Amino acid sequence: MSLSAQSFGYVAELVRRESAVELAGKEYLVASRLAPLARAAGLEGAHAVDRYVNLVRGRREDARRVVEAMVVTETSWFRDGAPFRALPRELVPALGLRRRPLQVWSAGCSTGQEPYSVAMTLLDAGINDFDVLATDVSARVLARAAAGRYDDLEVSRGLPDSALGRFLTRRGDAWHVRPAVRGRVTLRRHNLLEPGPPAHGRFDVVFLRNVLMYFDLRTRGAVLERVRSVLAPDGFLVLGTTETPLGIDPAWVRVKIPGTSIYRLLGGPA
Repeated sequence: MSLSAQSFGYVAELVRRESAVELAGKEYLVASRLAPLARAAGLEGAHAVDRYVNLVRGRREDARRVVEAMVVTETSWFRDGAPFRALPRELVPALGLRRRPLQVWSAGCSTGQEPYSVAMTLLDAGINDFDVLATDVSARVLARAAAGRYDDLEVSRGLPDSALGRFLTRRGDAWHVRPAVRGRVTLRRHNLLEPGPPAHGRFDVVFLRNVLMYFDLRTRGAVLERVRSVLAPDGFLVLGTTETPLGIDPAWVRVKIPGTSIYRLLGGPA
């Protein structure tokens, strides 16, 4: 499985243009994710990936498949735990429930585990008046999220037995998110470099977890600026545990909650 510098350059520029994801230095990842697409197109041999890239040029639908193959990210239920525990215990009380419904945005939601985890967390805490908007640049992963169908391996990654029994139901060889949870999540295709999606007012909490890490510094700043434009003045930004806006966008101040990387706008509530 080989990938020429020319093919890699084309794919990297295509993905950067369509999704802002930076692929520099990730030649092996690109080749490994293109290989199944090449096989599906009937291409075999050592140069199948290069031949597939040549095939893709100028073909919009195939180019879209390439982009979607590159932007799929790792996900799991209740990832890292602490941010989800903090949501009903600290973030919602700090907002004072002055606004109803509570508006949550799960940006870069992948196959849906994060937004469904948010909905389960709030429902489990007895918080019923909320909306979750879940967005991703990939139509393919959004279709999977909309189906709400997960196999045994997927539900084993972070989903506690208590949530499994209450919020999912077994049908055939898969688990399905119950309508009471799915109905609280709206799914929409959205590129984070586009203007932020509309909410009923502004978002109270934005989950942007393990997304910024795929962008270069300039793009991270642009994404954070767009998040600022749709976040309530007293709202919260929830990032991945190793991510920070500090040193990129001076508008943020950290909220000190152990095990989390949560921020509010500078000048907002303490």
